Amino acid sequence: MVLLLSVIIAVLVAIIGWLFISEKRRNQSILEIANKISDILDQDTAEKVLMPTGDDAVRQLLTQINRLLDNKQKVFADYARTKDSQKKMISNMSHDLKTPLTVILGYTEKLNQKNTLTAQDEEQVIQRLNEKVNSLIALLNQFFDLVKIESEDYDIPLSKISLSEVCRNSVLEFYDLLVSRNLRVEIDIPELPFYFLGNKDALHRILSNLISNSIRYGSDGGVFGLTVREEGEYVAVDVWDRGKGIAEVHQERVFERLYTLDDARNPQFQGSGLGLSISKRLTEEMNGWISLSSSEADKKTIFTCKFKQLTY
Repeated sequence: MVLLLSVIIAVLVAIIGWLFISEKRRNQSILEIANKISDILDQDTAEKVLMPTGDDAVRQLLTQINRLLDNKQKVFADYARTKDSQKKMISNMSHDLKTPLTVILGYTEKLNQKNTLTAQDEEQVIQRLNEKVNSLIALLNQFFDLVKIESEDYDIPLSKISLSEVCRNSVLEFYDLLVSRNLRVEIDIPELPFYFLGNKDALHRILSNLISNSIRYGSDGGVFGLTVREEGEYVAVDVWDRGKGIAEVHQERVFERLYTLDDARNPQFQGSGLGLSISKRLTEEMNGWISLSSSEADKKTIFTCKFKQLTY
């Protein structure tokens, strides 16, 4: 009996000792983890907390801590990109607003010198001043439109609309301008309506941006084209030209807000860098996507909008 009690006591002491050592090791591991996390936060590094352990609970804790540290790095990276984007946006906005304002100031100063202007000169200056002011108002409206579209509460009502019908109407609005630029117009819009879930006003805005963009930058190719087509279960519209094209280095960024090509700063090719960004956001609001294909080999630049076709 005494022997049995002695064995039981020895086993209990061993268990208590093992639990004490395990608890001490776990506390030591947690303390090391806490110190490592403190060092990572203080030094703002991208390190992870790595520690060999046979304790399953500590391993799970380390896994979740490292996931949290990964998320922290992603948040910081997103913040840095957003901050850099905002700096570029402010810089580009300053440039895009400063230029027309400077021109407007020049015209107003010229109008103040009435003694040196003939009636015809004064009329021309007033006309140019009016055009510049309207251009500035349009630019500001684009800024406001983009901010509104990018807001979380922005929503456009979607309904069954005909891609073919909206494309025809959009081309008709620009037809006189296309003819005045001596462009050969190649339109391929089938009689089929090609329905999809969208918004007429939004689609018209997208097409207007793409068509005006094609006229502005692709007129030197002498051809403007618009094609409506089926692509499997999708319907697509291609707006294309045979102008100077867009270099591959720029193709991934043309849809970024306020991103403009170098020659867009040329007075002959003025652009705000907002039209394509607005077009992309509106396309996405209608559950579609927009892409660019530009090849120097065949001198063809194509902007494509694609949507899921409704078959009922």
